[in-house]
Amino acid sequence: MTTPMPSHEKAIKIRERLYNAHVADILPIHESLRVIRIVPDSGPLSFIPGQYIGLGLGSWETGDSLEKVEPEEHGHVIQRAYSISSPIFDNAGRIARADQLDFLEFYITLVTHSQPHPPSLTPRLFQLKVGGRLWMGTKPRGSYKLRPCGSEDHLFFVATGTGEAPHNAMIAHLLSRGHTGPITSLVCVRLRKDLGYLRQHRELERRFPNYRYIPLTTREPENISRQHLDYVGKRYVQDVFQNWESFLPEQPKPIPENSHVYLCGSPTMIGFPESLLEVPRVYPQPTGMVEILEQQGFRIDQPRRPGNIHVEKYW
Repeated sequence: MTTPMPSHEKAIKIRERLYNAHVADILPIHESLRVIRIVPDSGPLSFIPGQYIGLGLGSWETGDSLEKVEPEEHGHVIQRAYSISSPIFDNAGRIARADQLDFLEFYITLVTHSQPHPPSLTPRLFQLKVGGRLWMGTKPRGSYKLRPCGSEDHLFFVATGTGEAPHNAMIAHLLSRGHTGPITSLVCVRLRKDLGYLRQHRELERRFPNYRYIPLTTREPENISRQHLDYVGKRYVQDVFQNWESFLPEQPKPIPENSHVYLCGSPTMIGFPESLLEVPRVYPQPTGMVEILEQQGFRIDQPRRPGNIHVEKYW
C-alpha cells in the first residue's frame, strides 16, 4: 500500500511548521543558472566568507517532470548544503561585505536527471518565485575559510562552475580589507554564458590592479572545432597550473613560499587523494589540482598541520 502525497492542507501545515525563510530576489543568468537571494525569518545571518548553509524544500513541491517520488519519501524535506556567495558590490557600488548583507546569496545551477533517481532539490528551487518559502539552516558552517596570510601573499582561487560562489565572498573580503598582494581567480565553465559574475569581476579588475579574473571554457567553438580561426582546445585549470608560463606569461607564478591556493568545485578538478596518511599518496585519475600542486611543493592544509592548499569538500 502506498502513502499518498500530502494533501494541499497538509502541505500548507508542513510548510508553516518547517519553512523558515523566503526568496528576496532572483537574478536569472540563463535558463539553468541563477542567483537566488534568501532572507531567514529570524533576520540576517552572519557568516564567514567561504562557509555554507543548508537549503531545503518538500519532496511534494513541483520538481523534475521525469521524477518519481517513492512512498517512503512522501512528506520529506529535501536538503542540500550550498556555499554562500556574495553580490561583490552593493547597491551603492561599494564592495559588499559579509557582515553588512541583509540576505544570503546563492549561485545555483539546475541539475536534472533521468529516472530512477532520488528527489532533486534544484528543480524545486528553480520553481520558486520572489516571496516563495523554503527551509534554511540556522547557522552557516564549514572550515573552508581564509587562512592567516601576509598582506603581500599571492592568493589563488580555483573553481569549476558555481564552485566560485564562496570565492566571491572571500575575494570581496580581501579587497575591502586592503590586501595588497596579487589575487588571481580562475574558473572553468563550459560556455561563456555560464560566467554569472563576469561583469562584477571585470569591475574588480578595473578598480584593483592586483586582482585578475581568468575564465576558461571547454565547449565554445574555439574549444572544439579545429577549423575555428581562434582554436585553442578545451582549457582546464589543471592545464594552466601545469604550463603556467604558456598560459599566463605576464602573471606571477604560484610558488609555495608565498602563495595559497583555494579549490572549490568538481571533485575531478580537485583530485583529493584517497588518504592523507598513505605514503606515497594515491590520487584519483585524471590528474587533479591537488596532485599537481603537491608536485610543485604545496601542502594540503590540515588541522594542526597548516598548509597552503585549501579544499572545499561536500563528499
